[in-house]
Amino acid sequence: MKITDAQFIISAVQPHQYPEDALPEIALAGRSNVGKSSLINKLILRKNLARTSSQPGKTQQLNYYRVNDLIYLVDFPGYGYAKVSKTQREQFGTMIETYLQEREPLKLQLLVIDIRHEPSKDDQLMYKWLKHYEIPTCIVCTKADKIPKSKWAKHVKMVKTVLEAEPEDPFVLFSSETGLGRDELWQIISEKIAR
Repeated sequence: MKITDAQFIISAVQPHQYPEDALPEIALAGRSNVGKSSLINKLILRKNLARTSSQPGKTQQLNYYRVNDLIYLVDFPGYGYAKVSKTQREQFGTMIETYLQEREPLKLQLLVIDIRHEPSKDDQLMYKWLKHYEIPTCIVCTKADKIPKSKWAKHVKMVKTVLEAEPEDPFVLFSSETGLGRDELWQIISEKIAR
């Protein structure tokens, strides 16, 4: 996809803050520091529209980015970060669950996982939630450039096995360093929003 315009729109916590223009939404979930902001920046070919941080747990709302006046990318707070209080974690959980249950423009959920590591308990729980709510899901494994190409297949198998991934869910190897997987991911997104 040729990116002509991309902008940050709003950080939302409550449903009444969500944009109301009914553009299709593609949401991103993943644990803190998995590279969601870098993935967004690579997708839209911007250096830092989505703020990356060495401090995990930075995103605490649903961050909406409008791309080409065609779709929204919606970045969820990262989960599994120890320094966030239990109350905050519960608030994140409620906020995300409300969004997943009620948000009609949601066309696809990207479950973002670091290819180098086994999916965490939180990743597994998130995937089960998505399946429970019958939300179309694409598993995106980031940081593919950090492991040798010869080990990709082994790591992909590990991720799919631990998640108990359903075979129909698309799976993309991604690198925000090299751009690997960018075109493939846009293809999957384009097909989802065309329906």
